[in-house]
Amino acid sequence: MKRIRLTVAYDGTDYCGWQIQPNGITIEEMLNRAIRNLTGEEIRVIGASRTDSGVHALGNVAVFDTESAIPPERMSYALNQRLPGDIVVVRSEEVAPDWHPRYQDHIRKTYEYHIYNGEAPNPLRKRYSAYLSYPLDIERMREGAAYLVGEHDFASFCCVRSQVEHTVRTIEELTITREGPEIVIRVSGNGFLYNMVRIIAGTLIRVGRGFYGPEKLKEILEEKKRTNAGVTAPPEGLVLTEILYF
Repeated sequence: MKRIRLTVAYDGTDYCGWQIQPNGITIEEMLNRAIRNLTGEEIRVIGASRTDSGVHALGNVAVFDTESAIPPERMSYALNQRLPGDIVVVRSEEVAPDWHPRYQDHIRKTYEYHIYNGEAPNPLRKRYSAYLSYPLDIERMREGAAYLVGEHDFASFCCVRSQVEHTVRTIEELTITREGPEIVIRVSGNGFLYNMVRIIAGTLIRVGRGFYGPEKLKEILEEKKRTNAGVTAPPEGLVLTEILYF
């Protein structure tokens, strides 16, 4: 028996998120199906991040156990022949039998939230960015983002349906860049709460519009109330870009 680690990229537009759902097709379901068709085994992959409906990834991670004789490094090629074009196994490799994608001592996850900020929408960016027509003050957004870097209780930036034991997380880096109408909020940390990055993005957008001052982010953190933060930004702008284990 071997444990295989997959690095998976996908366009999440047409899927109901990562985790298997009773009422829609998911990324996990498509991977399970492709592995079953390849190996003949009934397998359920274990994912590192259960991305929401409509959210994309360039570097999500999953593992599964198999008795297949296919070399681990060739598993990606074989699976890609059985997956739809909007799901790609970027890399496959063997890991230790007890290796788990969510329970490692040192993990760094990086997400990007993409905003298309122009007078008119760009139809080529519709699936991969949130469209905003009103101007955003990037410098104010950067000032507000600085309050979120470090270890904090992010209860205000967590969906109320989350069932985690504690809401303390560490954001190691949070940058905001702009190139023409394209704005990217890039955030890295040791883990994220349910909807946390999208709520951060929605709150920073309010700062950029002038509804909140940058210092409001510090106040929102301290109050630990979801109702005090901004709205949850739309899913299409979010991309899980990388998960590093070290």
